[in-house]
Amino acid sequence: MSDRRPRPTWRRAQGHPAAASSSAPPAGPPSGPDAGPAAGSGAAGGAPRPSVVQATLYRDGRRVSSPATLAETFRQLREHPDGMAWIGLHRPTESELHSLAAEFDLHELAVEDAMEAHQRPKLERYGETLFVVLRAARYLDAQEEVDFGELHVFVGPDFVITVRHGAAPDLSAVRRRMEQDPDLLRLGPEAVLYAILDAVVDGYAPVVAGVQNDIDEIETEVFSGDPAVSRRIYELSREMVEFQRATRPLVGMLHGLMAGFAKYGTDEELQRYLRDVADHVTHTSERVDGFRQALTEILTVNGTLVTQQQNAEMRALAEAGFEQNEEIKKISSWAAILFAPTLVGTIYGMNFDNMPELHWAGGYPFAVLLMAVVCVSLYLVFKKKDWL
Repeated sequence: MSDRRPRPTWRRAQGHPAAASSSAPPAGPPSGPDAGPAAGSGAAGGAPRPSVVQATLYRDGRRVSSPATLAETFRQLREHPDGMAWIGLHRPTESELHSLAAEFDLHELAVEDAMEAHQRPKLERYGETLFVVLRAARYLDAQEEVDFGELHVFVGPDFVITVRHGAAPDLSAVRRRMEQDPDLLRLGPEAVLYAILDAVVDGYAPVVAGVQNDIDEIETEVFSGDPAVSRRIYELSREMVEFQRATRPLVGMLHGLMAGFAKYGTDEELQRYLRDVADHVTHTSERVDGFRQALTEILTVNGTLVTQQQNAEMRALAEAGFEQNEEIKKISSWAAILFAPTLVGTIYGMNFDNMPELHWAGGYPFAVLLMAVVCVSLYLVFKKKDWL
């Protein structure tokens, strides 16, 4: 805009970029008291869609007004250059972001990142404006899974713009907390940034507790032989990879901010605030690393147990086959033994006149003796081969 107001001097306490990488898909719709729009704008699918969750102006740590539109917010902020605007957006339209970029001199690369989402956690400086990307997380009890959201924050000399791509975090709670502490809010946009960082990191605690409970259940399922546990281990391992990508970069980002305390004259209260956030995120990152290692070990143990179970089943099948073969040998042996007298009896039982030995006096004893000799001989042979 051509009638741009003069910018006040700002203590750039958070002016250190931090290198990190992460990406995640956007989550679901906004939730919480602050999820309803204070102004509706934009369009999606041809219908109006609320994108501006809330726009508020603050002076000396206290709320002055809540304009209904972005244009009204810009006008009031120009009339009160000593104030601060806090604008919350949820999946804004391109026109809304371009309007904000024109008013607050937002860099086009940062605007493009905020529009497309799917960014890694990072902290970058564009002139007097900081652009921060955070990955929030929440644990869904019903599905027993972790849902990730993406939050983009623009922090300038007299404004804070938050762009949410997902249900987490609930920034309405952050806003209420800041408004209840005017002394902290009076410190300006950098205090709001630290409060948002704290809210994102605090949101990791329920996720850590939920994942710990899942791992305990998985360990029980592994040793109980549940066949579906392998899939659950794999899915939870993938979530922990995403969780690592959300938490690891924050450690470097926060330590980068702390390294600039002296250079940028950060308020002592904010210094303590940021150190506490850094301690929490370090602890969370270590827990997540431990979870991933534990899941890797559990997967290995589960693979070993599955292999042992398969080997036991194969051994049982082999033993059953061996026993079946032994029975077949016995049946075959007795069948052969019984076949010999049947053969002799069948031959001498034929009714033919011209057969040798039909009128022989010793024919009957000879036939009986022959059958007995053949049967005994076959029995001895099979016994020697251990078939009987």
